[in-house]
Amino acid sequence: MTGYVLRRLGGALIVLFLLSALVYLLFYVAPGDPAKLACGPRCNAEQIRQVREQLHLGEPLLQQYLHFLQGLVAGRDYSTGTGVLHCHAPCLGLSYQNAQPVTTLLASRLPVTASLALGAMVLWLLLGVGTGLLSALRRGGTTERVLTVLTLAGTATPVFITGLLLLMVFCAALQWLPFPTYVPLTEDPEQWAWNLLLPWTSLALLESAKYARLTRSATLETLAEDHIRTFRAYGLRERTVIGKHALRGALPPVIALNAIDLGTMFGGAMLTETLFGLPGIGRLTVQSVRTVDLPVVVGAVLGIGAAVVIAGAIADVLYALADRRVTLS
Repeated sequence: MTGYVLRRLGGALIVLFLLSALVYLLFYVAPGDPAKLACGPRCNAEQIRQVREQLHLGEPLLQQYLHFLQGLVAGRDYSTGTGVLHCHAPCLGLSYQNAQPVTTLLASRLPVTASLALGAMVLWLLLGVGTGLLSALRRGGTTERVLTVLTLAGTATPVFITGLLLLMVFCAALQWLPFPTYVPLTEDPEQWAWNLLLPWTSLALLESAKYARLTRSATLETLAEDHIRTFRAYGLRERTVIGKHALRGALPPVIALNAIDLGTMFGGAMLTETLFGLPGIGRLTVQSVRTVDLPVVVGAVLGIGAAVVIAGAIADVLYALADRRVTLS
């Protein structure tokens, strides 16, 4: 298992390296002068020239990329046209809007996105896995048909439609819940949960439909295998057969999908955060795209990619633990 984990981590590092190279290349072939964007509209030609030199924009692209990697490991110095700012490692650059390090901006928004992602994950797993398992066990009955219709409706309904309906019903009409505003968990856990309940629900209703369908198909496939029939022939209780053997065989694909979804959510649920006004990474990315704040956009894209790659590596390990039939190679 140790060798398996090390190989997966090594593969994740290679993917992260290739991702950083691709994103950096796309960033520097984008239209516009990065020196002018970094210096601001009030800079004169001499100040822009100084910024271009400080950013090493006159060097070959490969050399520029090596400076970027150096910033990730050891930090970098940046000229703003009026002074020099040091960006500590891991340095993803400085924001064009406020000259703050991108890593600082992303770190300040991470608790919001993490709260949204982890809370929604708990809900979509409970709803999705529970619904899919019940649908598989009630195959051919009215319960399965009703659950199938609900999951199809959940898959077809965009998150902004679900979110607007939840806001209109529970905040505006019934006034059971406040309009969401992020409250840190350390300040008031109860208000933290109440204010995130609607964003959690809107995300969970969409995501749980996928998990319900996946769990149902995986459970039916597992129930048809020979070892399940053998357990039943030995007289094991149905609850033991389902809970200990069938469900365990159906979990690996759910684990793999959940890792990808959770990694993406950590990168920022842009529509949900924008709709509910949550100051997370997704909303920061949208604002940075509007203001052409390219370092923040690049940092957010790299953060999303890193979260997905790391989550995928962890899912591979959990997959092997959940299903011993997986070859550790």
